[in-house]
Amino acid sequence: MKTLCFLARRFAWRAHEPNLEGVVPSDDVGELRDVIVCFVQLESCDEGEARASVLFKAFKHIKWLAKKRAVTNCVLHSFAHLGGVNANADFARAFFDELDEKLTRGGYQVRQTPFGHFCEWELDVHGESLAKVWKEIRWSGTS
Repeated sequence: MKTLCFLARRFAWRAHEPNLEGVVPSDDVGELRDVIVCFVQLESCDEGEARASVLFKAFKHIKWLAKKRAVTNCVLHSFAHLGGVNANADFARAFFDELDEKLTRGGYQVRQTPFGHFCEWELDVHGESLAKVWKEIRWSGTS
């Protein structure tokens, strides 16, 4: 899994068009302020027995970064352009839903951009170094 996370004053999105076969076009529009924006690429190596470990580490990473500015709003965006071999779309969609549930149970207000769509964005990011964090999350072979 690869993530590019931003601590943002504001993030707005509008679904543009589907980019996966069989996905129904969405007219989803959203905006959040004081938010952690997580662009996430799930990879084929994240499937199978790696799943639980990667999910746990992703949750911890997002939680750690959100605490840097005490934000509780979170947007998850599937962004399959961070490199590597993409995971199966059904796996990725289910993973996003599970991460959303885990973050929600942890006290975060979570939104997802429409899965399988290109989106327009408006992103107003804070200036400090920790406001822009790229991370590769890997299964270590143990949970």
